[in-house]
Amino acid sequence: MTATEQSPLMESLRIAPVIAILRGITPETVLPVCEALVAGGIKCIEVTLNSPRPLESIERAAAALAPRGIQIGAGTVLRDSEVTAVAKAGGTYIISPNWDPGVIRRTRDLGLISIPGVFTPSEAFAALAVGAHLLKFFPVGRLGPGYLKDLQAVLPAPIVAVGGVDDTNAARYLEAGAQAVGIGSALYRPGSPPKDIRQRAAALMKMVSPAPPSAQP
Repeated sequence: MTATEQSPLMESLRIAPVIAILRGITPETVLPVCEALVAGGIKCIEVTLNSPRPLESIERAAAALAPRGIQIGAGTVLRDSEVTAVAKAGGTYIISPNWDPGVIRRTRDLGLISIPGVFTPSEAFAALAVGAHLLKFFPVGRLGPGYLKDLQAVLPAPIVAVGGVDDTNAARYLEAGAQAVGIGSALYRPGSPPKDIRQRAAALMKMVSPAPPSAQP
């Protein structure tokens, strides 16, 4: 088993294969929203850097939830300087809409998990050659679950399906071979009440969580 496979992020995704994407979250609301997601069964949360004061949100979420085993990362990371800032704030994984060699290398240098965005096999292998740990296929809704299934024979890395994934099709992407799905507005939109977020998360986790082992006779 590789170091990536043994990472806390991968362990969390094996239990709960969803990364909740918080786009537009604020430092004032991040903790109630994160607590609602965790109460619903989510273990991995992404704060996008195009949100208001995202580093402050990451810092607050990581301080409160990382000691409980919740994985806090950053999304829409476009520059290597942003990777450094996320690491200082307590984030442990870096997600981008594209693959950038400088971002991937800085992520690895700082001991974080690299999840760059790719769309084609050529982009996927190029990102892996630089050092990506997982691959974010984005926007995967344009490709469909069958596309991911076809890639499983050749891609030597876990896949996160993002873009056009929601509670109606998440299970299909996981069945097609994705290690996890990234879900945004189907779980959280700015202004969503925590109670609604918890209910959405709980309903989603019932659809996608691995079935528990059968009881031994």
